[in-house]
Amino acid sequence: MIRKNETSRIGRFFNVWGSAVAVASATRTGYQPAASDLRALGIDPVQFNAIHRN
Repeated sequence: MIRKNETSRIGRFFNVWGSAVAVASATRTGYQPAASDLRALGIDPVQFNAIHRN
């Protein structure tokens, strides 16, 4: 049986994984990633916007 603590860890893992995929996809296609996804990864959205991508 899976304990509640293990279930929440698995849920957090998938939330972070989903944010990583969303940010990678947005940056690859030239779009601005959602601020909530950046924050989930520990990235400051303001500093991310300051990066000049070509």
